[in-house]
Amino acid sequence: MSVKNFLIITALGALLFIPFLGSVHLFDWDEINFAESAREMLVTHKFSQVQINFEPFYEKPPFFMWMQALSMTLFGVNEFAARFPNAIVGIITLLIIFRIGKRVLDERFAWLWVLAYIGSLLPHFYFKTGLIDPLFNLFIFSGIYQFVRLTDLENYKPARKFRMALFAGIFIGLGILTKGPVALLITLLCLFAYWATFRFKPVVPFKYLVVFFISAFVVSCAWFGLDTINNGPKFIFSFIDRQLALFKNPDAGHDGPFYYHFIVLLLGCFPASLFLFSALKTDMSETYQIRNMKKWMIILLVVVLVVFSIVRTKIIHYSSLAYFPITFLAAYGLFRMIYLSKKRPNLLLMGSLFVFVALVSAALVALPWFAVHTEKLEPYITDHFGRAALHAQVHWSGWESAIGIIYFLVFVIGLWLFSRKEVRFFGAVAMFVAGALCVQLTMTILAPKIEAYSQKAAIDFFVARQNEDCHVIVWGYRSYGIYFYTHVQPQSPASKQVDYIYGKHIDKPAYIVAKTGDGDIYDFTQFRHFKIIEQKNGFVFLRRDIE
Repeated sequence: MSVKNFLIITALGALLFIPFLGSVHLFDWDEINFAESAREMLVTHKFSQVQINFEPFYEKPPFFMWMQALSMTLFGVNEFAARFPNAIVGIITLLIIFRIGKRVLDERFAWLWVLAYIGSLLPHFYFKTGLIDPLFNLFIFSGIYQFVRLTDLENYKPARKFRMALFAGIFIGLGILTKGPVALLITLLCLFAYWATFRFKPVVPFKYLVVFFISAFVVSCAWFGLDTINNGPKFIFSFIDRQLALFKNPDAGHDGPFYYHFIVLLLGCFPASLFLFSALKTDMSETYQIRNMKKWMIILLVVVLVVFSIVRTKIIHYSSLAYFPITFLAAYGLFRMIYLSKKRPNLLLMGSLFVFVALVSAALVALPWFAVHTEKLEPYITDHFGRAALHAQVHWSGWESAIGIIYFLVFVIGLWLFSRKEVRFFGAVAMFVAGALCVQLTMTILAPKIEAYSQKAAIDFFVARQNEDCHVIVWGYRSYGIYFYTHVQPQSPASKQVDYIYGKHIDKPAYIVAKTGDGDIYDFTQFRHFKIIEQKNGFVFLRRDIE
């Protein structure tokens, strides 16, 4: 990669992913969960064990929390610091896919792949969050790409193939340290599926597979092994139990139909998700390297869809690894249409692009109107909390609809340019710029307003308690905000404060935060020591004074 391209991509990623990271609170559960684990590492100086409320947390390994803890050391304990690691991961991801794209085809294709990634909705959005998945996905993709190179026809020297296998193991080992053994599972499923396409004839020499497994094992044992030696196998057993539970049963209502992730990826990766179909048709002029990369990406996409469609717990970011193959295939489909085809894009593709952008834009345009006229929504909401939250005092000027209008206009201009052969590249650029602009405006303008309806009242209450010598208890629902935003300390873990509900005497004021309609919060035979001090946006706040 030339210095010029490196600097351009780095500057582009920094411009898109870093600004306004701290403009909205972290969202429950996952964002606050990981940030709180990092904060507790800094408080206790125990970096070898993941904790929540200063008790062992067995759901995730620590690698991402180490990155967040480092970021918090630099920028303080805040939202910006919690999300900053993924902004850096985003920049690295763009540099890696550009380098791979140039190696697989050429620089034109590499730029299309970068544009497809930053111009599709969810792939762009996740680099502005504090979630584990962008880093986890990057490690898995980097490991799988080493197998792509190992299965090329290019006659690499044995020493170079050894390094490929070694790095494949290192990347997958780091993936295991980030989110667990599913990194290895997905890699092995892809390798098995690829092997099956050759009717189980050898595709990777056994000695390189040994190198891969050994390096993945050594890297993952850098923490798993030490933790087992120091604390016994409890983390491993608890982690496995938790993953099996997520596989067998929906977690906390996160259920959905089998086709859930098909819909998520189709809509969330727009417009790349529609362009990818143009890459599936085999072209006899393709080099083996292109065909091999396509095969691996199709296999990766199918494996991700099948695995996470089988898993009962359905969460949007579970299938986010598919962003790599989707954007690769979309970029290749665009490359063929821009540089190799003399035909006009087919009407089905053009019509689908127009319909999709019209629907997304219409939703963005309509959102402020419905936010002002919440009475139109209330009859369709049966949840007590949801109906109460609609009454949050949020200022909507109406100008927020401009986001949808801008998105639609820029995209349609790009669509018109795309229909003309001589400016087709600029049309593709305009459509992806529209997507990137839409994400930026949505995150900076709409996200803070949307948060006001969901969690802001509770988060503001937690923040207000930071310097108060008191106990704060969440009742009837689950939240990690009670730890991160009250800056709970190890000498008074919140999980043990339940005694303050029923005990006869307390040494400091105590608060309960609950949601409207949750449990028996109005049953004062249970909370006879407490009185309601405020009700706001679906939350109920109670206080008990020292007696």
